Amino acid sequence: MAARAYWSGQIRLALVSIPVELYSATRSAGGISFNQIHEPSGKRIKYEKTVPGLGAVDPADIAKGYEYEKGNYVLLDEKEIEGVKLESKKTLELTQFVDFDEIDAIYFDKPYFVVPQDDLAEEAFRVVRDALKKTKKVGLGQLALRGREYICALKPCGQGMVLETLRYAEEVNKAKQFFRGIGNEESPAELMELATTLIEKKTKKFDPDAFHDRYEDALRALIDRKLSGKRTIKAANDEAEVKPSNVVDLMAALKASLEKSPAKGKAKPAAKPAAKKAPAKAPARKRA
Repeated sequence: MAARAYWSGQIRLALVSIPVELYSATRSAGGISFNQIHEPSGKRIKYEKTVPGLGAVDPADIAKGYEYEKGNYVLLDEKEIEGVKLESKKTLELTQFVDFDEIDAIYFDKPYFVVPQDDLAEEAFRVVRDALKKTKKVGLGQLALRGREYICALKPCGQGMVLETLRYAEEVNKAKQFFRGIGNEESPAELMELATTLIEKKTKKFDPDAFHDRYEDALRALIDRKLSGKRTIKAANDEAEVKPSNVVDLMAALKASLEKSPAKGKAKPAAKPAAKKAPAKAPARKRA
């Protein structure tokens, strides 16, 4: 099934307008969802909207209210709310350009692939894409979508471009309130050398396919076992328990990591499969 465009319109740069379409660049993770079931009957549990002291209420009597102070609300009806929604624009005008690394990653919200609508739009599309690549800039503008106005950032991505909606400043918590207790002293040179060497040894190209949602995989396996009649589950990794310690020897930890880490470019030798043994009963844990 062909993907549906989330939005179609034009990107305008001065007097140049490029007809484009936006497609969602991501999809929701975690395809497994649960319903609450009444086990004796096997039926789904449903919820009624109630008012304390009155019981169930008629949906026609429900209004939207904003709590302006504790226990006091100003009521708004749907027509009033619809009246302040912004009409969706068909043009994203690029009004500003900033350096590629000037926008903190915390401001980026949701990405969309930008695609030229037809062959006539492709040449202008490629010119803007290549100009952004050459200058290492990001184009900024504002666009009204589905009643709300968003800050949008346009940047090159492979052969195309990506438009990302950005969070407004008031949507982002100030980092200082969380980091104010962390010291700003210069790190010891010897520790810095060990840490940077370890980072360089473990540096390689990012491959998103190398990472998997192990919880999602385990959940699917559990459901499959339940469907096939098996009722037991065994942990995938039975690693030895790590005992907590109040003292951390950073120098020793970094040196140990360097010794265990293979040299860059060299592959680890394949481990020989361990002989299968009968599972032993785990000793009872002592209470802390």
